[in-house]
Amino acid sequence: MSQHDSDHQSTVLAISKMDCPTEEGLIRAKLVEMTGVSALDFNLVQRTLRVSHAPDALPRVLAALKSLGFDAEVREAATLTSHPAPEPSRTNWWPLAVSGVTAALAELVYWLYGGNNWAVVALALVAIFTGGLSTYKKGWIALRNRNLNMNALMSIAVTGAMLIGHWPEAAMVMVLFALAEVIEAKSLDRARNAIRGLLNLAPQKATVQQTDGSWADIEATAVTISSRVRVKPGERIALDGKVIHGHSTINQAPITGESLPVEKIEGDPVFAGSINESGSFEYLVTAAAHDSTLARIIHAVEAAQGSRAPTQRFVDQFARWYTPIVFVVALVVVFLPPLLFSASWLAWIYKALVLLVIACPCALVISTPVSIVSGLAAAARHGILIKGGVYLEEGRKLKWLALDKTGTITHGKPIQTDFELYGSMDVALSRRLAVSLAGRSDHPVSQAVAKAAEIDGLIGESVQEFEALPGRGVRGLIEGKAYSLGNHRLVEELGLCSKKLEARLDVLERQGKTVVVLIDDQQVMALFAVADTVKDSSRNAIADLHQLGIKTAMLTGDNPHTAEAIAEQVGIDQVRGNLLPEDKLRAVEFFGAEGAVGMVGDGINDAPALARADIGFAMGAAGTDTAIETADVALMDDDLRKIPTFVRLSRATARILMQNIALALGIKAVFLVLTFAGQATMWMAVFADMGASLLVVGNGLRLLRK
Repeated sequence: MSQHDSDHQSTVLAISKMDCPTEEGLIRAKLVEMTGVSALDFNLVQRTLRVSHAPDALPRVLAALKSLGFDAEVREAATLTSHPAPEPSRTNWWPLAVSGVTAALAELVYWLYGGNNWAVVALALVAIFTGGLSTYKKGWIALRNRNLNMNALMSIAVTGAMLIGHWPEAAMVMVLFALAEVIEAKSLDRARNAIRGLLNLAPQKATVQQTDGSWADIEATAVTISSRVRVKPGERIALDGKVIHGHSTINQAPITGESLPVEKIEGDPVFAGSINESGSFEYLVTAAAHDSTLARIIHAVEAAQGSRAPTQRFVDQFARWYTPIVFVVALVVVFLPPLLFSASWLAWIYKALVLLVIACPCALVISTPVSIVSGLAAAARHGILIKGGVYLEEGRKLKWLALDKTGTITHGKPIQTDFELYGSMDVALSRRLAVSLAGRSDHPVSQAVAKAAEIDGLIGESVQEFEALPGRGVRGLIEGKAYSLGNHRLVEELGLCSKKLEARLDVLERQGKTVVVLIDDQQVMALFAVADTVKDSSRNAIADLHQLGIKTAMLTGDNPHTAEAIAEQVGIDQVRGNLLPEDKLRAVEFFGAEGAVGMVGDGINDAPALARADIGFAMGAAGTDTAIETADVALMDDDLRKIPTFVRLSRATARILMQNIALALGIKAVFLVLTFAGQATMWMAVFADMGASLLVVGNGLRLLRK
C-alpha cells in the first residue's frame, strides 16, 4: 500500500462467478496486500467488487483475478443504476445429471457386490470428474494461494475418501456438493431479482414530441431534459418530469409506497416507474433516465447492500477463524487417537474428512447478506429508503424519536388567519413589506404570508442584502431601510417586545397559531398569524410508536404554546419550542443519553440534529437529491406511519439474523457431535450443509413478504 488514498481512484468490477464468501475470501487474500491497492469493498449479492487503487494498479488487479479463475468486467459508476443486479445464473444441468446417475450406480453396484470392484471405481471416477471438475480446479487454485476455502477442503475430503477406499461415498459427496452450490446460487438469484424488479418498473421507451411536432416512441435513455413526453391511461411513466398539460390520477406506490393514487395537475411532479391510472397528460422531463428518482433509489439500495451491517461484520470475522481452526482439529483427529491410543488409522482419517466437510462456513456467512438485502428491498417497496444494513439493524434499538413540527407532523402548508396593524402604519404598505421579505423565504409560514398578500393583488418590493436568520426569521433592506420578519424570539432579541404584544401573542399561540412579526429598526409594525393542520397519519404514527415502546419528542423553532397545542393533538410525550438549530442538536444529545435516538426532519434547520441522531429520517424525499443522498433513512412521501413500519422491519430482520446464525451453527454442532460418536458420514455432512444453506437463505427471503 505504497500510495496515499488521495492519489487513488475507485473502480467497480463485475465478477460473474463470485457467489459465495468462499470466492470473496480467495480474492481478498490475493489483492489485500497488492501494491497500489488501498481498499476492497465486496458486494456478493450484486457480484461486484469496488477497488480503491493507484492509477497504474488496475491491470495488475485484473491479472490477479484472472490467475484465480475470475473474469472481471470494469463497470462505469454511471452505469450502476442501469444494471442493478446481475443476470440469473445459467446452469448446464447435463454434467450434474450424469454425475448424479453414475454416483447412484456406484452405490448400487457396491451394495450388490458387497464391496469395491473395477465397476464401482470407474463409476465413482466418472461421477467425481463430471460433477466436481470445477470444484477440483477451484480447490487447486485456493491451495496454490494458501487459502483453505470450501473448494480446497472439499477437494481434500473427496481425494482422501478415494485414498481410503470409500469410492461410492466420495462420488456422492461430490455430487451433493455440486448440487448444493447450484441450489444456493439459484436461491441468491431471488434476492438479486428483488433489486432487478425495481429497475423493471420504468418502461424502456417513452412517447416523445419531435421537432416537427410529431410523436415517436424512443428509448428512455436517449430522452433529454426538457423533452415533452405524452402518457396514456394505464401506462407506466418512463422519466421524472413536471405536468404541463392535462391531469390524471397516478399510482406512486412503486416510488413512495403510498397506498392511494394521487391527483396530478399542471405543475405537479411525476416520477419514473409510477403508473398513470386514468387521464392522459403531457409532461416536461426534469431528469435523465440515469438520474431519475427511481434510479437514485436503486443506486442507494445497491450502495446499502455493499455496507456491512454489525452482525455481518461479526459473522465474517467469525468465519475467518472458524475454518482454519476446524482444519487444525481435523489434523489432530487424524494423528492423535492412532498415535496415542492405537486407534484405527482409517476410522479416524474418515472422521477427519467428515470434519472438513462440516467446516464449510457458507451457510453461516451467506445468511446475513441475504437477510439484509431482503430487508432493504422490502423497505424500498414500501417507500422507505434505508442507506445501509447498519441502520436496518439499529432501528430496533430506538428509544426516542425526535420530530420537527412543520412539514413533518403537520402538512407544512399553513394559511394566514390573522393580520393586525401596530402604530400608524398603512395596511397595504405593511403587507407589501411583509410579502417582499416572505417571498424570498422557503419557510412554510413565510410562504403563507406571501400567498395571502398575492391573492389580494399585493406585489412585493425589491430586497437587498437579504439574510435568513435560522430559527428566528429573515431580514433585508427595502428602499435602503432595514426590515425584519420573524418570530417571538427575534422580537425579544431585538428588545421590541411590549406587554400588549406579549398578551396578544399569547392568545394567538394558545390557539395553536404561529405568529410572525414585521419589524423595522425602532418598532413592531404588524403581526401575521398562520395556522397549520395536523396530518391524520401523524396521530396514527405516534400511537404506533408508543405501542412499540418508543418515546416521542417535538423539537420546533415555533413558539411553545403552538407546539404544545399541536403535540396535544397527536399525543407526543415531550415538547420543546423556540429552538435554534443548535438547540435541536442539544436536545437530541439529551435524549441520546437514554439510548438510541432518531430524528425526523425535512429542513436545513434540522441538519445538525439529523447528523447527530443515531438514525436520521428525511421526510418527503421523492424527487429530492439531497435527502436521498444524505439521510440515513429517506421516507419517499410525507407519511410518518412509515417509521413504525421501519422499526417493525428492523426487528423482524434482527430476529431472522439470529435465527439464521443459530440454525447454521446448531446444525454444525450436531454433526460435530455425531462425527465423534461415529454416527456421521461424509454424504450426510454435505447434505446437512446444503440443507443449512437452503434454510438460512429461505428464511432470509421471508423478509421480502413483509
